[in-house]
Parts: sequence; C-alpha cells; structure tokens
Amino acid sequence: MPELEVRNLSKRYGKTLAVDDLSFEVEAGRVTGFLGPNGSGKTTTMRALLGLLRPTRGQALVEGRRPTEMADPLRTIGAALEATAFHPGRNGRNHLRTLAAAARIPRSRVDEVLELVELTGAERRRVKGYSLGMRQRLALAAALLGEPRILILDEPANGLDPKGMRWLRDLLRAQAAEGRTVLVSSHLLSEVAQTADELVVIRDGSLVAQGSMAELTAKGGVRIRVRASQPDQLATALAEQGATVGDVGEGGFEVRGASGEQIGEEALRQGIAIYELAPQGSTLEESFFELMGEEEDEA
Repeated sequence: MPELEVRNLSKRYGKTLAVDDLSFEVEAGRVTGFLGPNGSGKTTTMRALLGLLRPTRGQALVEGRRPTEMADPLRTIGAALEATAFHPGRNGRNHLRTLAAAARIPRSRVDEVLELVELTGAERRRVKGYSLGMRQRLALAAALLGEPRILILDEPANGLDPKGMRWLRDLLRAQAAEGRTVLVSSHLLSEVAQTADELVVIRDGSLVAQGSMAELTAKGGVRIRVRASQPDQLATALAEQGATVGDVGEGGFEVRGASGEQIGEEALRQGIAIYELAPQGSTLEESFFELMGEEEDEA
C-alpha cells in the first residue's frame, strides 16, 4: 500500500479549478519530487494530503486513510508548507517547546531537532530576527519534531545558501534511507535532480508524468556531442538526413535523432575525421520544459 495516495482529486475555488482529476502514489523510502509551474496545484494537493482542505471530488489518503482520521498526526506526518507560521516574538526554542507540549512530545526532542537542523546557538533569538534560511530550518525542525513516518515539504530550499541546500539534500536523503516517505516540491530543478528518486509532474492541476528520475529524463531523448575536423560540413549533412543539430561552435555541436553509428558512417562518407562522439543524457530542466511544452529560453 502506498504511504500517500491521491485518487481522482479535484478542488475548485469558485470558478477556478485548482486541481483536476489528479491521481498519483508516493512510496516509502524514497524522495519524491513534486514539480509544476506556479499555479499548477501543488500546494493545494499538499494541503489536501494534510487534511487542511476538503476536496471537491476524489480523495487524498495517508497510509490508506483520510488525513482527518489520523490518530497521532505529528508522529504520522511532518509538514512544512511555509516558513512564516511563527509568532515573531517567540524564540525558536519556545516555538518548538509549544508544539512539543501540545503533542505530548518530550522536551528533549526539541534539543535533538535543533541540532539536526543546525540551529543550536540561535535557538534563543526571537524568530522575527531570523533570516529566511533560518526560518526554513525552524519549519523543518517543527516538521521533524514527532519523528514522523512521512514528510511533506513545500519549497524547503527557499532562502538557503549553497551550503544550506547541500545540507537539506543530505537531510532528505537520510530521512528516506531510514524508510520515511518524503514528498517535496521545489522550483530549484538542479537541486531536485540531485535529491529525488521519483518525480510527479503536474500542470494546470492535472498529472503530466510520474516515474523515476532516470525514466523522466530519458524522455527528452539522447543527445550526442560531436567534435570533428569539419563540423559545419558534418552538421549540414546530418541535418539533411533529418537529425536535429544544435549550434555549431569551435567545441563542436550536439545531435538528436541520429545514432553514433549513423554519425560515424556519414562522417566516413564525407571524409571527415571524428574526434569525439559522446552521448549526453537530458537534464531534468530540459525534460521539465519539454513536458511543459516550452522552450528553455521562454521560461
């Protein structure tokens, strides 16, 4: 049974259909990236999984049950949907102590999560003096407080510097390695590419694709990097045969729609020396824009 399941979920706000018949599953022990442009319905879907809104139609299930049926929410799901849900006059430690007391979680756990998110030393500062990155860490500490089996995080890398993003990447992968379910949305595709095992991609509230990172990046097709003695001549010949050829420069060019063997045979016919034939897998960014039906320079 999947840990998280969205079944034919739809959510309408007046005349606006935010989520439209969306279905997908999220398994344990994996980091699943939840991708889509602004307004695609990611946050609405996450709120449905947390029981923060009632679907217009369909279901959002947690461990096979509706979120409102969870007997022990903080130990089941840890969530961070925004890094602003704090009382500005409280310090970080007191914020976490309040949450721990409400959920009957030992105070000792507060110190553990403060150390885990690397806020030890800043825990007695008022939250209003925290940077956005520090607020993100505090939101993660709150999500981890109950040692939950599931993590749902919305844009957790916002405000983090490069060191912080590497820390977050390691943290999420460690949580998944311990058997937890991790669903994380992000616009930072390069970070998702280094963190996620699985991807769920939506647009206009509907599913566009779901699969492993390897499966979805393979959809963009294999590009072959070519370096040759006469690149312009070879590029023209390949294009005439129907291949898609990138800009030709001093470093060579890239080809889609032709195999290495076909490129080599054409070079032989043209009497051109080949210096390099290197397959290049599509990046997550390239695959994402292709799934969205957009060109990268239009983003």
